[in-house]
Amino acid sequence: MEAAAAASTGGGAGEPRPPGGRSGRASASCGMEAARRPPPLLLPVLLPLLVAALGAAGRGGPGPVTCGSVVKLLNVRHNVRLHSHDVRYGSGSGQQSVTGVSAADDGNSYWRVRGRTAAVCQRGTPVRCGQAIRLTHLGTGRNLHSHRFTSPLSGNQEVSAFGEAGEGDYLDDWTVVCSGTYWVRDDEVRFQHTSTDVFLSVTGEQYGRPIHGQKEVHGMATSSQNNYWKVMEGIFMQPSEAFQMEQYHAEL
Repeated sequence: MEAAAAASTGGGAGEPRPPGGRSGRASASCGMEAARRPPPLLLPVLLPLLVAALGAAGRGGPGPVTCGSVVKLLNVRHNVRLHSHDVRYGSGSGQQSVTGVSAADDGNSYWRVRGRTAAVCQRGTPVRCGQAIRLTHLGTGRNLHSHRFTSPLSGNQEVSAFGEAGEGDYLDDWTVVCSGTYWVRDDEVRFQHTSTDVFLSVTGEQYGRPIHGQKEVHGMATSSQNNYWKVMEGIFMQPSEAFQMEQYHAEL
């Protein structure tokens, strides 16, 4: 069944709305269809990662973000973490919704860093600036995804979670936009969708029921302060030996 989600809006217009999209009024509605299965348990997934990450703690400096790491990502402008859950959009694609939440301890805000579609990124390999990656939602196994549907509240480009067991399609790929050689854990970075060029963004539109208070996450065509994200909590895979040797020789 579908439940209406009232919101305060502030976004611009995108492409023509799909059926069930935003009305012309100042408030928008977004139908959400909630699945009834219980949330998956994260502990069996997180424990092996924690063991693999041992030895990474206690080293000097923040270090690079590496493939295989499980992280929470904070939108710096709006102070919300990238989040998903088994709740589907009632308009647009009808795929699993992606939102921003203010709670730091929500278990549905963990994302695994992986290589781009059809590519292997070995665990512990540092992610380079300009590299395309996938972000896989730990709780549901679906990938951060975008496509040319209109988002339900702001009228920007919809961002969803797509695929099964970590496998989706090429629209799951995002380029890490940062200024150095590697994506460093304390850097503020952007994620640009490789197929449509939009930036992963939050502009403050807020959902009503059944996900009251969560913010819309969408794709914006222009870069702005709404696009910046920073790694917060997480389990970080120790950098590979090859990277450590590279850093050692750079310091000589």
